[in-house]
Amino acid sequence: MHLADEPVARRRRGAELETAILDAAWQELTEVGYGALTLDSVAQRAGTSRPVIARRWATKPDLVRAAVEQTLRRERAPMPDTGSLRGDVVALLRRANHRRAGTFALLTSYLGNYFQETGTTPADLRASALADTRAPLDAVFERAVARGEADPARLTARVRSVPIDLFRHEALMTLAAVPDDVIDAIVDEVLLPLVAPRGDVSRP
Repeated sequence: MHLADEPVARRRRGAELETAILDAAWQELTEVGYGALTLDSVAQRAGTSRPVIARRWATKPDLVRAAVEQTLRRERAPMPDTGSLRGDVVALLRRANHRRAGTFALLTSYLGNYFQETGTTPADLRASALADTRAPLDAVFERAVARGEADPARLTARVRSVPIDLFRHEALMTLAAVPDDVIDAIVDEVLLPLVAPRGDVSRP
């Protein structure tokens, strides 16, 4: 075959190249962990060079943080709207089982050295990734208040975070998907009694 007939690789630039690099970094992270990941290994997987990566992310922590942030942003999705507070929160947590269980496990198992090296926490990393977005359940609680299912005076910041915090704790402790019955208990036994209007003793 003549040289002129050989396929020429399309050169990636800008956002396309950065996305490919961060995807490669995430794949390396999930396969070998933070300690074994190197800029060279990411460059090889991404089909680029170490200097190309280093111009964008000077250190391994910078690259790993960017890769995790990209993954967390991708996992965000519109909040469910089932017509009830219970249905919305259960749907949200069950969807998180499929989208985020692996992320929770990764943050605990593979990024310990990253957090030690940078002096940060999983909460810091998540806050950085989602800084420009609303809290996950804000829209759900607003609809619940409008339907009369939740007392706005009881929806403090701590109460709003309860279902996600309990779900995340369960996932981190077991490094597995959270069972449906545990999700039901989080919503029925903890969240709904906390936010129900005073005097409403109904149960699902």
